Amino acid sequence: MPEIPSMCLLHQWLHFIQITVQHHDHHLDEVLVLPIILASGALAIILMWIYRGRTFRHKSHQNSDLEGIQPSEIMLVLTSSKSRKMVGRKGLLPMIDYNLLEAASNSFSELNVSAKRVSGDLYKAHFNEGITALVKKLNGGKQENEREFENEIDLLSIICHPNIISLVGYCFHAETRFLVYEMMENGTLETQLHGPSRGSALSWHIRMKIAVDTAKGLEFLHEHCDPPIIHGDLKSSSVLLDSGFNVKISDFGLAVAVGSQNKANLQHSGALGHVAPEYLLNGELTEKSDVYAFGVILLELLMGRKPVEKTAPSQCQSIVTWAVPQLTDRLQLPNMVDPVIRNAMELKHLCQVAAIAVLCVQPEPGYRPLMADVLHSLIPIVPIELGGLWGP
Repeated sequence: MPEIPSMCLLHQWLHFIQITVQHHDHHLDEVLVLPIILASGALAIILMWIYRGRTFRHKSHQNSDLEGIQPSEIMLVLTSSKSRKMVGRKGLLPMIDYNLLEAASNSFSELNVSAKRVSGDLYKAHFNEGITALVKKLNGGKQENEREFENEIDLLSIICHPNIISLVGYCFHAETRFLVYEMMENGTLETQLHGPSRGSALSWHIRMKIAVDTAKGLEFLHEHCDPPIIHGDLKSSSVLLDSGFNVKISDFGLAVAVGSQNKANLQHSGALGHVAPEYLLNGELTEKSDVYAFGVILLELLMGRKPVEKTAPSQCQSIVTWAVPQLTDRLQLPNMVDPVIRNAMELKHLCQVAAIAVLCVQPEPGYRPLMADVLHSLIPIVPIELGGLWGP
């Protein structure tokens, strides 16, 4: 029997009470009417509670219902994989047969590489019936490999948000571990900004949409997860983009829950240009560490520069040390912007985004804003048609 929405269910019970009272008005003593109403109301509330519990449990197991991939397509992948089931902390994920992944990725050919990363390269995988997915082949030593693999499964099997990557399944092969994600046609933000196209596909408005989507994902991790989750490895290569340049944050291998004693492995993360100074100094990792990393991404979107660039054969300069001292100069600011988007935005919006970036990368964590505040500041800059609030 189909489930009835809770408000509709309550309405039907109230209607039933009304009819009952009217029908028995001449046969029931007035004293009995109130108990009937109270009992019926209590029953309606209980049914609503049961319904909401069912709905919550149903939603908690929808982590495999991927954005952009139809359920029928998912079932094809699962049935083709001869899958076994592995239980994460709160969910079921299919084990996908290695031979299927190998065939779908053309034996993990270089031609199928979507992005090269320290934590693990991403490969485009083409399954039957035109289904595509991303396969992450984890790098590193066996212990690091296993820890990050289990961490991603534990977290992504229970997190469901439009701006967090969805996990289709996983695979073991000898000592190598594989994670299978939903397909992201436009690869990583790092490749879009610093690859061959040099950001040419990213207009000012698209860049601001990417910033807002990324902020939404982080705000969800910090404000709506219990306990809050610190990503700990956020960088432009962790920001995946679908065909419409919608963001999905990935790379949760080093993520930790607030209050956890676990420490991320900086040498293995490959995110040194995005790492907050307090973590480099004393290993302190908080939500404000993610805010700092977001600020670096915002600077990349504005300037089109890499987080760390060589200034001499043996010298490097971070985008933070290069940009921040100049960002407060309103006249100089337009000249610092990526040429692809130069003069493509209102100066007041450019100044506002620059000010947000400066706040996010403050050396002292206490001076950095919360991701919720960052999100509320950025949304008015994005056009309505791209999910923001701004209109001409």
